[in-house]
Amino acid sequence: MEGYQVIHEKSPAFYTRYERKAEMQNQTHYCPGCGHGVVHKLIAEALTELGVQDRAVLVSPVGCSVFAYYYFDVGNVQVAHGRAPAAATALKRANPESIVMAYQGDGDLAAIGTAEIIHAANRGENICVFFVNNSIYGMTGGQMAPTTLVGQRSTTSPWGRRSHNEGLPIHVCELLAALETPTYLERVSLHDMKNIMKAKKAVKKALQIQKDGGGFSLVEFLSPCPTIMKMDPVVCRKWVGETLMKTFPLGVFRDHKPELPVDAKFPHKTIAEALEVADGQTVDLVPRRHHHCRDLTVKMAGFGGQGILLMGQLLAEMGLREQMEVSWLPSYGPEMRSGSAHCHVILSHDRIGSPLLSQPEVLVAMNELSLHKFGPTVASGGLILYNSTKLPEGFSAPQARVVCVPASEIADTMGSAKVANVVMLAALLEETECLPTESAIAVLEETVKNPKLLELDKQAIAAGRDYVDTQIEVGAVSQPDGYSY
Repeated sequence: MEGYQVIHEKSPAFYTRYERKAEMQNQTHYCPGCGHGVVHKLIAEALTELGVQDRAVLVSPVGCSVFAYYYFDVGNVQVAHGRAPAAATALKRANPESIVMAYQGDGDLAAIGTAEIIHAANRGENICVFFVNNSIYGMTGGQMAPTTLVGQRSTTSPWGRRSHNEGLPIHVCELLAALETPTYLERVSLHDMKNIMKAKKAVKKALQIQKDGGGFSLVEFLSPCPTIMKMDPVVCRKWVGETLMKTFPLGVFRDHKPELPVDAKFPHKTIAEALEVADGQTVDLVPRRHHHCRDLTVKMAGFGGQGILLMGQLLAEMGLREQMEVSWLPSYGPEMRSGSAHCHVILSHDRIGSPLLSQPEVLVAMNELSLHKFGPTVASGGLILYNSTKLPEGFSAPQARVVCVPASEIADTMGSAKVANVVMLAALLEETECLPTESAIAVLEETVKNPKLLELDKQAIAAGRDYVDTQIEVGAVSQPDGYSY
């Protein structure tokens, strides 16, 4: 038309060049006729139109879209198969101002990720999920997917899917619509331009809902997969519109913000109400950390039944009380007693990137096996607290100081082997000065409900501190270079 100019251009939400392969920097890895490229374009355009590209995060798991981070100029997180909703939940809760999107295929979302998507939706997480349903496993060679149609052939159902043997296809939108908490659920199709335009509106609406804090949204795309279906792209699109849509009818399955009941026991409160701040007073949202708290990474290890995990939990709880960032990562065998057990504890004034420790600053070894196994991993200049009066023959950790604390013997003299872990915890606090002992007492008073055991724990705290102080005075601490102080 005269006076009008139509310009087709790449959305600024895409990178200028796709650097996955040096020889193909202007094209994606998707097959001709694949629906992923269309969905990518719709998402990119919606991000730009809503002005949220600069705070958008795309979570892509295993599947044909595994290289999405090469295309979208947004924050990108790659996750394990089916785990996109869990990662998206963490990202959104840690950064509420972000626009977080989980991008998943049918094998990823509706098979290994079924529990993830159901519980994210049931919690009403304020994220968007873009779900591409092409009724087949595409990247791994065409196995039967949870959405494969009855009678549809695949590499794992060469005779066609049989309802009596493999069950019926899973309808994700209908399944999630049975929950009370999702805000917006819609199924769209990519088989022709009219439906693609409807799909774009659905994408933009889902993102707008998240931008407004409206809750959980999911858009399902019925998509062609010509390569795996062994069809011409045009024929495959027609198959989506004429066959796939019969099993998965298009439509809006939920479009309202749920009215969730307020728990009478835990009613919603403003920050001021939660902190019991009087009218007119200001609220200081910056945590006030005590000057005597310091960052520390600790691995605690021993046999199951020695209270290893509890010791780590107590230390982590103390850090929380002192307004620190903390993490506690347990690891234990299936045995209730005598199996191996260890945990990682991180105390930090900054955000913690990972709870896993490869080189802890401190090792608390409650048995000889743990000493030999983890002693060499302690960081240079670190500390080892060992539950004994002396080191075993042949052990060497030249990079670390070693303090032998016979916690089990001390606990036995007090009349209860149960408090050996508390003795060692006190020794850790006294030796590292990472947290105040008073915080340990406060945590124990709230955690231990048995008055007799609580009194023993308090005595164990004092005993652990006194032993370490005495050892330092007599010079019974091993140094990395072989001398004592």
